Amino acid sequence: MDVEHLALLIPILAITVPLLVLGGVVGLVTYYRFRRRRDVQETIRVAIEKGQELPTEFLETIQSPQEAARPRKDQDLRRGVVLIAVGLGIAAFGALAGEEDAVRPLMGIGSIPFLIGVALTALWILRTRRGQ
Repeated sequence: MDVEHLALLIPILAITVPLLVLGGVVGLVTYYRFRRRRDVQETIRVAIEKGQELPTEFLETIQSPQEAARPRKDQDLRRGVVLIAVGLGIAAFGALAGEEDAVRPLMGIGSIPFLIGVALTALWILRTRRGQ
């Protein structure tokens, strides 16, 4: 391979390798969740076939998808505060970078998580006022 072919290979690898790594991580997480659910169902099946009673604590740990998807009281507040901090951190990095050309783009990028964090915090405030 000559230098021209290697120069073309770098951008291709710079795009495909992170996407493959991300896909691999998502695939592994999905596989292990599936495997855990399958193991729990197999344990329940074997216990029922042997005629054993399942403890109520065990049955309470198995939640339906609707119960698992229900947000906790302070979930919006936590996510909101973290996103506000991320947005402010990106904006501060842009301000402290020392590059005139970097300030506005980084502040613009930082405003996205900042505003999402503000919205989540506002949702938390509205939920606590309604008593939910």
